[in-house]
Amino acid sequence: MTRSVFRFLSRQPETPDLNSASHRLRLPRYDDFEQWHALRRDSRAFLQPWEPTWRSDELTERAFRARVVRNSQEFQSGLAVPFLLFSQADQVLLGGLTIGLIRRGASQSCMIGYWMGERHAGKGHMFAALQMAIPYIFRVLELHRIEAACIPENEKSIRLLEKAGFQREGLLREYLKIDGKWRDHAMLSRLSDRAAGNGNKENS
Repeated sequence: MTRSVFRFLSRQPETPDLNSASHRLRLPRYDDFEQWHALRRDSRAFLQPWEPTWRSDELTERAFRARVVRNSQEFQSGLAVPFLLFSQADQVLLGGLTIGLIRRGASQSCMIGYWMGERHAGKGHMFAALQMAIPYIFRVLELHRIEAACIPENEKSIRLLEKAGFQREGLLREYLKIDGKWRDHAMLSRLSDRAAGNGNKENS
């Protein structure tokens, strides 16, 4: 991991902004709408099989502004960190990665989910995003466990998570309603390297 990725680790900013030489993760803003709308619109057929059914107003500016407000509230309350992913060189929107369902207390865990615009898929962007998000989760949020759930047929996503150090744990039956149908999901997880004997090591 390059030194630039860890610039944010000295202290947790009020608004997280994670940067590497090639990528950036930050919270959504109102002025992201045009890029977000175009990328989601053009990627609809690509994304829909793996996401909940889109509402009729899914791509409207009003719905996006409500999403930005909700994302900010979730972050401020400690429930989630909903990032958008950009290329560093030109600040082009590539996709999104959300750290959600943050649980404290005895759990100290979270769930991650992500999406990638069709034109940017298969180019290593989401793997790069995970390399930024994983240290943030373990070192800044100080969580113990990261979970991710994937439809078993989504082999590319499962391979991505395994490459990033996640391990399969089992099958969740009819876990989420995706594209109008209740779908089974494979559960994968990665543990903090502070956990004894877990075999997970953060990349350096």
